[in-house]
Amino acid sequence: MQKRFITSIAIAGYIIVSVLFTACKKNDPEIAGGAPSIESFTPTQGGSTTEMLINGKNFSADTSKLAVSINGRRLKIIASNDHQIMAIVPKKTGSGSVTVTVGGQSATSTDVFTYQYVHVVSTLAGSGTPGFANGNGTNAEFHFYDPVNNWIRASGIVVDRSLNVYVTDAGNNCIRKIDSAGNVSVFAGSPGNPGHADGKGTGAKFYWPFSLGLDADDNVYCVDAINWDIRKITPDGTATTIAWTKNEPWNMTVNKATGDIYYSNIWASQIYQLKKDQSFHDVIAGGFTWATGLACDPDGNIYTVGMGNQAIWKIEANTWKTSIIAGAKNNEAGYVNGIGTAARFTNPWGLAADDAGNLYVAGNGTGDGGANADQSIRFIKADTREVSTFAGSGTPGFTNGVGGAATFSGPIGVAVDKNGAVYVLDKTNNAVRKIVSE
Repeated sequence: MQKRFITSIAIAGYIIVSVLFTACKKNDPEIAGGAPSIESFTPTQGGSTTEMLINGKNFSADTSKLAVSINGRRLKIIASNDHQIMAIVPKKTGSGSVTVTVGGQSATSTDVFTYQYVHVVSTLAGSGTPGFANGNGTNAEFHFYDPVNNWIRASGIVVDRSLNVYVTDAGNNCIRKIDSAGNVSVFAGSPGNPGHADGKGTGAKFYWPFSLGLDADDNVYCVDAINWDIRKITPDGTATTIAWTKNEPWNMTVNKATGDIYYSNIWASQIYQLKKDQSFHDVIAGGFTWATGLACDPDGNIYTVGMGNQAIWKIEANTWKTSIIAGAKNNEAGYVNGIGTAARFTNPWGLAADDAGNLYVAGNGTGDGGANADQSIRFIKADTREVSTFAGSGTPGFTNGVGGAATFSGPIGVAVDKNGAVYVLDKTNNAVRKIVSE
């Protein structure tokens, strides 16, 4: 008996209509003894719910005997016969080869399916108005920036293994904590009372806490641009001064594998290393123009933003050799995606690295009373150094949405959690935004 049925799928802007599936039991590989093979699949790129048509040999009309996967994630099979399979791509599949398994035999495609994520932006906390208020979500208030003093307040943001987010609320002279449900509290520091004092919670004092780092044990580190110190804050909110810096510290990162700390001075544009045991404290790199954001990848390489260079720099682990990996070599500003030095940035600031070594760049946007062409978070792929827009655009605003439809205003700080969610200190909006990739 032959079974015929017609199906239609929408693929990359065109429609494949009336795909004919013919199934004959004698062609089942478990009877014929042939190993499955993949000849092609279409489309070759797409996001979740993409319907994929796989062409090949020695498949099966019995879907219970089939499995299709990409990166180990199973696709839902809609229909099949001995030479075609139709399956649906699930969320967060990622890019990779297609594998078809029939019985105990498998075939893997030579071509790669490119997974296209959808980046959904929401507001985790912050009302949009400068001030101080604890509370949930948009009921909370931060003082990241206000038009009266017209100055960058802070850019520090990190996220721990429990998905708690910490931000430097420099206008309120403290570090704030946002739990995964969006509840905002004071982590360390006395709101509205600048100074220098070690202590627990509100018993500690900061003057201008500007940037944060996080170690493998979820201890938070803070550099204070006025106090010229590095503070370690344990998970219970106890702040202790561990070092006095050799120059005014503005940005920092921590190598989670070693516990070593790195911080930068914007004006001298130097990067300093502080060993975990404080046995070494010196300059490892320089020559940048306004070294701002810092990040450390899993291999111990350090990355910094040369804001005045309009470029992202790599500082190789141990040798400390510097090179530009993205942006202009000649300080040329712009807002252009592309590979490596073909890309353009305009006064970028914040930087974060994920577990795969991909980089996220916070564009800074409106700052110091002027307009900036980059109101977005840019993504630099680890292997190719291809620069793309992760979310936002060149237009300022305060709108939640998908990808480029969302708007930021002064996205100066960025962090990424263990699940790949990205968090943004949205300076001029006095808010913390969250980007989930689906």
